[in-house]
Parts: sequence; structure tokens; C-alpha cells
Amino acid sequence: MPRTFIYARVSTADQTTDNQIKEIEAAGFTVEPRRIIAETISGSISAFERLGFTKLVDRLERGDVLVVTKLDRLGRNAMDVRATVERLSAEGVKVHCLALGGVDLTSAAGKMTMGVIAAVAEFERDLLVERTQAGLIRAKAEGKALGRPASLTEGQRREVAQKLVKGASVAALAREYGTSRQTVMRARNAA
Repeated sequence: MPRTFIYARVSTADQTTDNQIKEIEAAGFTVEPRRIIAETISGSISAFERLGFTKLVDRLERGDVLVVTKLDRLGRNAMDVRATVERLSAEGVKVHCLALGGVDLTSAAGKMTMGVIAAVAEFERDLLVERTQAGLIRAKAEGKALGRPASLTEGQRREVAQKLVKGASVAALAREYGTSRQTVMRARNAA
């Protein structure tokens, strides 16, 4: 008989997973308390890099069911969610998402849903790249300087190079000018 697990996640300590657990139980899933994994960790961290989630995966067996309230509980973006679901599916674990009508994401309908979500995510990512490139082209055409501002002026770079020739250490000059050692070494190499 398949076992059912709940994975509930919140991002900050002042939040609680209680509502997620109640929502899953209200949807008809009966889960033993020891099979409820609640975690407080940022969604920006990949599921398989989360301690609670990895411990959960170690407990899952072929035929088990993992239930989440929303896809964002599983991953930081659509591609991460897709990879997580595919990995669980390869281990024979079914993944149900209440926000998608409780559909099993490892079923044919679930895979189609995941495909649509991945396509939308890729489309959004491509639009972002296009907008960024257009903005950079426009800024460059307007004569705006791109990239980070130099941490040393041209005069300071000459001073640094001269002091290095006189025997000053890279670390001491970095502290004196409030910059990194790498910046001092670049000034030395440019001289």
C-alpha cells in the first residue's frame, strides 16, 4: 500500500506550515504525522539542496505519494520544479500538487502540465534576455557607460603602479585605496 507524505515549506521563521498541512488534509489526503516534513528555508534554494527535503527523499520508496500545496514549494523556478519531479518520478514516487487540481505530476496529464509550465518559463526567460539586450544596446547608443564603475581613477592606478615598483605590497595598497588585491594587480599589469 502506498504511503503518503506531505512536504510543506515556508521561507521565514515568522511563517507557519499549518495552513499547507490543513489544506492537504482537507483535500482528502490522510497522512501520519511522522510523514509530514515541514521546513523553513528560502525557495531560492534548490529542493535537493534543502536538508529537510533530502531527508524526505531518503525515506521515499517506489509507489509512495508526495503531496504539496503549490509548485513553488518544490523549487525556485519551473525548471527546478521539473527536474525535481522528474527525479522523483524516476524513483517511482508520485507527486501531487493541490494548486493544479491535485494532479499527479508524474502522470501523462501531469507531464503535459509540467511541459506547459516549462515552456512558459523558457518563454519568460527569453523575453527577459531580449529586453536586457535591447536595454544595453539603447544605453550604449546613448553613450552611457556600461558595467561596474572603476574602483580606482586613472591617477590612482598610476600611483598604485609607482608604489608597487618602489616595493609596496599588493595587500597594503588594496587596504590603502579601499579596493581588492585583484584591482591592484590589474593596475600593476596595465602599467
